[in-house]
This record gives sequence, structure tokens and C-alpha cells, in this order.
Amino acid sequence: MGLHVRPSFNFVELNPMPVVELFRALGDANRLEMIKRLSSGDPYTLNTVSAGLDITRQGARKHLQILVDAELVILEARGRDTKVLLNQKRLDEGKAFIQEMENQWEQRLEALRRVVESE
Repeated sequence: MGLHVRPSFNFVELNPMPVVELFRALGDANRLEMIKRLSSGDPYTLNTVSAGLDITRQGARKHLQILVDAELVILEARGRDTKVLLNQKRLDEGKAFIQEMENQWEQRLEALRRVVESE
């Protein structure tokens, strides 16, 4: 019987707290659709970003407030309209978090492959 050595991992500890609100905000279909629309780069107002979503104006405002609180969206008052802008930097933070998790899993799978192949 061979000696089974558990591979050691030197992984960076991920701190999910900064992105928790981001992912929570993206966890709703209406808000995710709003983000998808905004990511097109087209200009949107409060009314146009929620058009066709089958939610009331008050519901749209609540959804947008959650996106603002998560720092995914910036609202700019321009005269009588309010422009809705995507905060791309915040989305990039979420993407970086996911990429780091993916990298860690790839390292773990590679270590497992080495152990299996060495037996």
C-alpha cells in the first residue's frame, strides 16, 4: 500500500464581503436585465431602462435603488430626466472575484491530477 500524501495548497484567501452586495443585486431577473441593457452603452433614463419589464414605476425605482446601493449604477440628474449609468468598474470587481475562484480551482484540479498520475 502506497503512502498517500495530501497536497498542500497555497491559495490566496478570497474575501467575498466586498462583492456580496454586488451578487445579491444581480440575483434578480429584472435588475439583471437592467444591467444587461446598460452594458450596451446606450443612454437610458429611469423610464427607458425598465421599459417592458412588467414592473411598476415604483418597482423600477426600488430595483434601481438596490443597484445604486450595490454601486453598480450611478444616477445623474439632468434637467427633468435622470440618466442611469453603469458603473463598469464595479462589474469588473465581480469578474475579478470569479476569475480568482476559477484560478484556485484550476490549481486544485492540477494538483489532484499530479497526485493521481503519480500513483
